[in-house]
Amino acid sequence: MKDEKRQGQLTQDDTLPAAAGGVAGNFVRVRGAREHNLKNVDVDIPRNALVVFTGVSGSGKSSLAFGTLYAEAQRRYFESVAPYARRLIDQVGVPEVDAIEGLPPAVALQQQRGTPNARSTVGSVTTLGSLVRMLYSRAGTYPARQPMLYAEDFSPNTVEGACPTCHGLGRIYDVTEQSMVPDDSLSIRERAIAAWPPAWHGQNLRDILVTLGYDVDKPWRELPKKDRDWILFTEEQPTVPVYAGFTPREVRAALKRKLEPSYQGTFTGARRYVLQTFATTQSALMKKRVAQYMLGRECPACHGKRLKKEALSVTFGGIDIGEFAHLPLARVAEIMRPIAHGEWASPDVASGAVLSTKAMRAATARRVAAGGSAHKVAPDVRRTPNLSDEKRLAAQRIAEELMERVSTLIDLGLGYLSLDRSTPTLSSGELQRLRLATQLSSQLFGVVYVLDEPSAGLHPADGEALLLALRRLKAAGNSLFVVEHDTETMRHADWIVDVGPAAGEGGGRVLYSGPPDGLAAVSASRTAGYLFGQHQAPQRMQRDPAGWLQLAHVSRNNLHKLDAAIPLGCFAAVTGVSGSGKSSLISQALPELVNRHLGRATDNDADEERDPLFAVTDAPTEGRITGGMEAVRRLVRVDQKPIGRTPRSNLATYTGLFDHVRKRFADTPAARRRRYTPGRFSFNVAQGRCPTCEGEGFVSVELLFLPSVYAPCSTCHGTRYQPQTLEIAWQGRNIADILGLTVDAACDVFADEPPVMRSLKALRDIGLGYLRLGQPATELSGGEAQRIKLANELQRAQRGDTLYVLDEPTNGLHPADVDRLLVQLQELVDAGNTVVVVEHDMRVVAQADWVIDMGPGAGEQGGRVVACGRPSEIASVEVSRTAGYLARELR
Repeated sequence: MKDEKRQGQLTQDDTLPAAAGGVAGNFVRVRGAREHNLKNVDVDIPRNALVVFTGVSGSGKSSLAFGTLYAEAQRRYFESVAPYARRLIDQVGVPEVDAIEGLPPAVALQQQRGTPNARSTVGSVTTLGSLVRMLYSRAGTYPARQPMLYAEDFSPNTVEGACPTCHGLGRIYDVTEQSMVPDDSLSIRERAIAAWPPAWHGQNLRDILVTLGYDVDKPWRELPKKDRDWILFTEEQPTVPVYAGFTPREVRAALKRKLEPSYQGTFTGARRYVLQTFATTQSALMKKRVAQYMLGRECPACHGKRLKKEALSVTFGGIDIGEFAHLPLARVAEIMRPIAHGEWASPDVASGAVLSTKAMRAATARRVAAGGSAHKVAPDVRRTPNLSDEKRLAAQRIAEELMERVSTLIDLGLGYLSLDRSTPTLSSGELQRLRLATQLSSQLFGVVYVLDEPSAGLHPADGEALLLALRRLKAAGNSLFVVEHDTETMRHADWIVDVGPAAGEGGGRVLYSGPPDGLAAVSASRTAGYLFGQHQAPQRMQRDPAGWLQLAHVSRNNLHKLDAAIPLGCFAAVTGVSGSGKSSLISQALPELVNRHLGRATDNDADEERDPLFAVTDAPTEGRITGGMEAVRRLVRVDQKPIGRTPRSNLATYTGLFDHVRKRFADTPAARRRRYTPGRFSFNVAQGRCPTCEGEGFVSVELLFLPSVYAPCSTCHGTRYQPQTLEIAWQGRNIADILGLTVDAACDVFADEPPVMRSLKALRDIGLGYLRLGQPATELSGGEAQRIKLANELQRAQRGDTLYVLDEPTNGLHPADVDRLLVQLQELVDAGNTVVVVEHDMRVVAQADWVIDMGPGAGEQGGRVVACGRPSEIASVEVSRTAGYLARELR
């Protein structure tokens, strides 16, 4: 503790200097924190301050902020909650720490998505939807003789409000013969009915058809239409005898002789199977499988608005609630501002001044057809006739509340979102800012807010609004503990806690705790050089494009007939404020058009996070590639989605190095004597894994009224393997020891094993040397997952004809890790490939060969190429909101 105090550590008896924002000298005192890689940390952290936790990726800052401080605050809160209620709440666990004093209640604002849900929207997450429903219920204009509706009658998520045709989804889903039988030249035995289940269940249905007398060996197209329709669409479920393994002739003979069948089988039509499975299965994989055979279209009853006709007949300012929810938040603010101020025009103004719903829809359709915006026409509620004094008073009160909350969202750069925007389509950064805005309106005080990289995914211009929001929370009497890599956020902090010096076992110590200026004197800190401008990015000659990938008339989301050119053989950065259309162009439209040109199906990232309903509603990208594809033979998208969903997926299995490791163990004399194959050393195969935990390494313990907890398996003690398997050693280590090695340590062990070293070197070079080979995929951050995928690519032999697309690859990375990532990306380009990144980090943009700046604003105010050229050229474009920040980086 003496060394820490000399570096800037204060105790509760000290007073914060003016640099710390004049915060009163009360502290949270942490003693003996040992969560994850923390090494018995003692640290004092001021309350009522903006405290930023820094350090390289994997240094232990999240373990201190979330794993220790937030976890302990949550644990103390749960002690006051009834045991029955506790089991319903997702708990983060009990931290490894000796003592924490002075810790207030805490609220965590993380970037976790939670369970994807097609019904979750911006309106529901922010609770703005409730206010809008109240507005229409209490101040809406009703048709003659229609009784007043309650707020829940305007919700698509209630029985009272949902459209009865689509059940509140806005779309109806069905299947067709073509969707379920994509290749009609195949016979039923050859699995022409692709929508039927695979494996035994599908074989069972085919055997039942043989019993029923259908020809399963004739091409599907040659079957009578009556037979095809019954097989696909019948609701009948006959139960018949099944003779497994019999030919059709043998089945007929067995039925004639009334032989004993193998079993009785019940038939299910293909359509019934698909829809029933989608509605009832608990398996995300199965739901995703059947979703590919479903076709979605707009609900003909509600026209996609999700509500019953009675709710849609109520208007406010001439539009129904579905149209209101589709407006950008910035437009909602314009509409509600005069109402909140009580500015009402005379009630006897002609009603023709207000566009009817039908007229608005027609005007919108005409404007979109002409290439314009869908949101130009909006109601003029000041001219709404026939509003009683009671309704005006209700509208004004609700408008005031709406304005307060919407203004916060607009200040955080989210004015381009609409209330009906589904949350699975939002980035993690957008979601976190929505939650932050909700907290700003909650008016809590005396709370510790723990935030996980709130600047992630933010353009520097939006970052300024974020800092203002954080200051508002602090000014309300709260404490802010922020895990952050952004140097601008660090500069505005009252206090910095720097954890390190390295990652994994090389980190876990508090190098400095004090006001930001004091960090400059800490030589061991990898943060200090970037915070105080001492670390300069390497200078390199910018490349000239080897050609251009020409995109023409691209339309997707807020892109409308956009033309763009991607430089080939270069490192290109695409910039712009949040919501400007960067990801729509680069992460969605570009891969889809390239795959279409290559004749490959677009694999929507195999995104298991998305609700499968969205897989059947996405509109394809419009546009085409008019030149440059002769230089592109392969497309690789490197995203931040997990490398696996279960602990069985890990670093070693994903990169393929574990295959080589298992072969080495199988080649040992002891393994050969026992006739052990490489499969014996896989924890996914029954041969060698622990039978108790089935290779998981842990077991779930049910605690009745408390959430389940996971404990190391009492049989294998977390090693995952049987004792006999662990008896086999290679280089003095068993297979469990190998999985426990970090990448850095494994480099020493496998130095003479080129196949293994190829993967290890790629992982180490990209800054992941601290990860364990057996570290479960569920423990990896999005940034770590993305770098593992990139390392997987780096270990391949480079052919020089690949297009790499990365969406914000620096998210979650310390500036030191960003530099290591940049080296790898530049080497990919040096090998003749093309790298395109969507990026907000101006240090990365400054290193690009070419910059495409999107904007100028967000949503409907964006979707255009504002400027393109060298970084130095972009820095001087006045209309670009990126220019000033890039110019500052280039100085």
